[in-house]
Amino acid sequence: MTREYLPILFVAAIVGVFTLIFIAFYWRETRRKAAPDFDRHIPDAEIIRRLMKYAAPYKKQFALVLVIMLASIAYDLASPLIVGRIEGLIKDRFQPPVLLRWVALYAGILIVSMVCTYFQSIILQKTGQKILSALRQDLFTHIESLSHDQLNKIPVGKLVTRVTNDTNAISLMFTNILVNMAKNAFIVVGVLCAMLMLNYALTLMVLAFVPFLVLFTVIFRKFTRKVYRVVKDRTTDINTYLSENLSGIKITQIFNQEERKRDEFLAKSAELKRAKQNQIFVFGIFRPMVYMLYISSVLCLLYLGGKGCIQDTVFLGQMMTSEIIVSFYLYISKFFNPIQTLAEQFNQLQSAFASAEKIFTVFDLEPEVVDQPDAMELDHIRGEIEFQDVWFAYEPGEWVLKGVSFHVNARQTAAFVGTTGSGKTTILSLICRNYDIQRGRILIDGVDIRRIKISSLRRCFGQMLQDVFLFSGTIRSNIVLREDRFSDQEIWDACRYVNADSFISRLDRGLDEEVRERGGNFSAGQRQLLSFVRTIIHRPAVMILDEATANIDTETELLIQDSLEKMKNIGTMLIVAHRLSTIQHADQIIVLSHGEIVEAGSHQELLAKKGRYYRLYTLQFNKQKLLGA
Repeated sequence: MTREYLPILFVAAIVGVFTLIFIAFYWRETRRKAAPDFDRHIPDAEIIRRLMKYAAPYKKQFALVLVIMLASIAYDLASPLIVGRIEGLIKDRFQPPVLLRWVALYAGILIVSMVCTYFQSIILQKTGQKILSALRQDLFTHIESLSHDQLNKIPVGKLVTRVTNDTNAISLMFTNILVNMAKNAFIVVGVLCAMLMLNYALTLMVLAFVPFLVLFTVIFRKFTRKVYRVVKDRTTDINTYLSENLSGIKITQIFNQEERKRDEFLAKSAELKRAKQNQIFVFGIFRPMVYMLYISSVLCLLYLGGKGCIQDTVFLGQMMTSEIIVSFYLYISKFFNPIQTLAEQFNQLQSAFASAEKIFTVFDLEPEVVDQPDAMELDHIRGEIEFQDVWFAYEPGEWVLKGVSFHVNARQTAAFVGTTGSGKTTILSLICRNYDIQRGRILIDGVDIRRIKISSLRRCFGQMLQDVFLFSGTIRSNIVLREDRFSDQEIWDACRYVNADSFISRLDRGLDEEVRERGGNFSAGQRQLLSFVRTIIHRPAVMILDEATANIDTETELLIQDSLEKMKNIGTMLIVAHRLSTIQHADQIIVLSHGEIVEAGSHQELLAKKGRYYRLYTLQFNKQKLLGA
């Protein structure tokens, strides 16, 4: 009796050996300590809970898909029985009319299943794209809410990857993976019920392989999540590298560093290749293991079934006929094929979860600069600015500003001068709450800026920076920032105000001239003039010029000096300038050194003191005189 079941015992031994090997590898992997990285690891249950918030508004669509899906799986459940019945008809009394009826039934069920699958895909794709759009919008909005300090610490390429690649992986989960996993789960349950009704003894034999399947899935889940994390990280590294080096490719060409940059890119590509190979290797083991269990169950079925048909053997009290063997063979395929597909979809699900983990890591970054619960809305401000004993550091303990105090009356012009790193630009950033101070107070019209809503506060400022950023679009869209409340007359008036009309009018399309990425088709001076127009047209109460004339040639600077005089009438003006000639008419000049105010007064008052400002002015004056000679 024992010898009859030796083939089955041999199959069981092979499965057992592989099981022990995988358990050993799993145990070794669990003892390894993961290296710390930027992205924290989030439990699957939390990922699912957070993703379901985006799926919740579309419960009706998913319910409809579920109904259609149940109708489509009728083919998978009924087809083995129909084929088994046809085999019985052929074996016993062959009656063509009866055979045709069964074939027609088989074809009808197949057509219904195909139609249901089509509508299921259409509904899922539309729903999935809506979910993807909502997720991307929320992620982009959250990134916009982060402070300058937080954005400086996260590479741009990493954020781009989160908004594009990672959200696509999640979209695939909603449009394909989850529903197909549910469909395959229903098929597995339905097939199992059909097999139990057909022959419970053979069903028990098939179920003997299920614990091994569950064990393999648990073990490989750990490996697949790990390799997908690495693949996502390496993809992010390449995107970050490309984002940085394509932006700075002119520097690469100027210094003839193309070969070195190519080698660096090849190194990062090789790392991604290795990560992809590890991913393929892990799945290349998992899928064959599932297939091995399927083949083992088929071998056992054919051995027991064939033995029973030849010798009229009763297995666990159940008689086996050829019809049962044919139906069971198809049912085993229907049972293991969805499980194999589940394995593949499980692999894709791990990719989606790895992407979701990266996305929610960004969502979990709490904005450092936020509105207070009782923050007020400002309709307008006069422009009175006061710093009261302000201390600020980008890094703890490394003070950039140390007890800075000054007062600027409304509609006054205040200029900040000093050596590089003295804190001039930092002061301008703090006024707009790009960062929050550690000590002291900053007041606007006597109100602490932390009690004002950030959007309301920044609406009152107009900033003209040295490094002008222009968006892809047109000159018009870069001036009005795509707001429709400005007429062409208002735009041209603003252009004439800062003498930008002279070069815009010479362009073929005028205000509708194309602006390429970052304004690369305009000179530095032209970009600066456009930033002046962009600021003036929005009529800010406080204007900030941070080295705004640094990239303008002498001739253009003379044209713009008149504009600066006019701009003083608009509101308060804060200027940072290394060219002291541009700030001589400022109402107040504040001299900074190592984060502290060392002098303050008008141009003439500071010259009379013959202190630091006098030395800076004399140095520049002598330099210009020497160049002029």
